[in-house]
Amino acid sequence: MGPVLLPPTMDFVFKGLFGNEKRPELLISFLNAVLTPDEPITSITFKDRVLDKQYKNDKLGSLDILATTNKGELINVEVQVADERNMIERSLFYWSRLFSGQLQSGNPYQKLERTICINLLDFNLLDTHEYHSCYVLKEKERNEVLSDLLELHFIELDKIKDIKQASDIKTHLEAWLEFIKHPESQVSYELARQDEAIREAKDDLLILSCNEQFRLYYEARLKALLDKTSRLQTAREEGLAQGIEQEKLKHLKNCFSLELSEEQIARITELSIDEVRRLRQELTF
Repeated sequence: MGPVLLPPTMDFVFKGLFGNEKRPELLISFLNAVLTPDEPITSITFKDRVLDKQYKNDKLGSLDILATTNKGELINVEVQVADERNMIERSLFYWSRLFSGQLQSGNPYQKLERTICINLLDFNLLDTHEYHSCYVLKEKERNEVLSDLLELHFIELDKIKDIKQASDIKTHLEAWLEFIKHPESQVSYELARQDEAIREAKDDLLILSCNEQFRLYYEARLKALLDKTSRLQTAREEGLAQGIEQEKLKHLKNCFSLELSEEQIARITELSIDEVRRLRQELTF
């Protein structure tokens, strides 16, 4: 029995598969599945993932995958496991830096290339039932596209229905997402027999999963993400508790302003009479 395959939903595992310069066909296949262009992408060039050297210490300074296509498009693919409540803003930031960064090479505005950000999310973000959403610049009333230079994609893996058999898959994107979400499922094995790119990705994932150093790095990365998620959850719970406390104090102040008796206030706020007396002395209005 072979090793358990590492999850491609983990950012650095995804980069190990789709950011491999020796296997550009994997990213090409994935991008064509996401974008479904009239003229398929035929080649890509991987680029430096650091947005700006002066921001090298900034957590938003390094991208997961950055490449240009044979059509000159600039494409960024990001994988996010935990919901840090900033994904939309982060994606807009990435897009704006990539788009404006083209001018640093001396290109005039007319030479700015189409810039696309694809966000692969292991959590729900948008208020929609569709797992794949694409945003462009449009006129609000006429729904008229202003420019195709901006394109933001959000793919929410949790919204994909469980697939029982390969024949249920309708699009190439669904095939890739089944592999990314469930690399060891029977459906993924069937897809690997049918699709050369997915078969190569599965073979490469097996090689990565057998690499002891890579697996140790995965364990360390997973622990860091779990710790970060725990800290975020604790902060949110503390914020919620603080909000509840603020509401209780506001309610208490209202009771004092209504000149209710200490017994009435204690009954309404579920505080003891001694606590009501103490807070009446401490609070100023």
